[in-house]
Amino acid sequence: MSLPKSITVVTEPAREYLNQKQLLDYRSEREDCLSWLLAFGKDPETADGYALGTVKPRAYRMDQFYRWIWEQEGGYTAQLSHDYADAWMRHLAQEDYSSTHQTNCQKAVKMLFKWWKHERGGGLWDPEITFTGANSTNPQDYLTRDERTQIRNAALEYGSIPEYSNVTPAERDRWKQYLAQRFEKPKSEVTPNDWDRANSWKIPSLVWASMDAGLRPVEVKRSTLSWVDIDNRVLRIPKEDSAKSNDAWIVSLRERTAKFLDRWLDEREQYTQYTDSESIWLTREGNPYESQSLRYILHRLCEIAGIETQNRQMSWYAMRHSVGTYMTREEDLAAAQTQLRHKSAETTMKYDQTPIEDRRDALDRMG
Repeated sequence: MSLPKSITVVTEPAREYLNQKQLLDYRSEREDCLSWLLAFGKDPETADGYALGTVKPRAYRMDQFYRWIWEQEGGYTAQLSHDYADAWMRHLAQEDYSSTHQTNCQKAVKMLFKWWKHERGGGLWDPEITFTGANSTNPQDYLTRDERTQIRNAALEYGSIPEYSNVTPAERDRWKQYLAQRFEKPKSEVTPNDWDRANSWKIPSLVWASMDAGLRPVEVKRSTLSWVDIDNRVLRIPKEDSAKSNDAWIVSLRERTAKFLDRWLDEREQYTQYTDSESIWLTREGNPYESQSLRYILHRLCEIAGIETQNRQMSWYAMRHSVGTYMTREEDLAAAQTQLRHKSAETTMKYDQTPIEDRRDALDRMG
């Protein structure tokens, strides 16, 4: 069978390691293995294969296993052995990996040896040590697909008020009182410009950019005008501003997000607090956003959207976790790794989990 384009047969780290002949051999082995897993892997006798969503992330871990073998042997080999597998498990146990990552690596190697047994005449692997995954570091709280849409819509509503010309004099007086309190100025000094300011593009641009790029709070704080490339719809994050990494990153944005940013940058020029600042976003007090101020915004958005926040750790990271979860689901781990600016693929692998709505659909299909 032909493999879906969403599966990466030869990863970039493997490609860089191999010469042309080795690359062709490895690609052939990987194509045979992954095709078999998708067509027969779950139950070879009934030709029942594993789901694509199961094989894709495990294919990355199988590739990691191969590359680890090459490092130990000092060169390429496609030969597998139980000794290699047990040695890799001991290596994982000694390193600072989450138990979830360790468990998923073990599952991937077991799947690999299942193919090895049926197609290469080897034997199933019974590991010397077993990981339980009890100390999982999977993201505990992330926005679902529906919640992502609700938060985006709530950002367009956040702080908005009716148009100045569309209210009666009595209503206008009440809104002037509201704006006086909001902007901490005498009611007599409220002008039509304050009405425009209330319907600002700041929050929509901040929220939508964070929803696209999975911005960490510290990245919101460090963000500067030089990051924004409206024409190409990306954020260009230089290595000196990149959190937890020494690499520069180019992060994709939706077209609507780029439009919101463009409108905000035009509006931003009207405010004196930005005169001597390169920050994209500042608080009303003229300070860079911190975790607490961002958390307040998200909770207000949840109130507007009617999203329950009790018994949930609803921080700004909930947006980031949702990007990792659904980017992995829709594309692959490599795409999620780049979008989230993870230097190590192992870090991204904590997002290798089936979203709750997909699991609910599976229960419906199961009956």
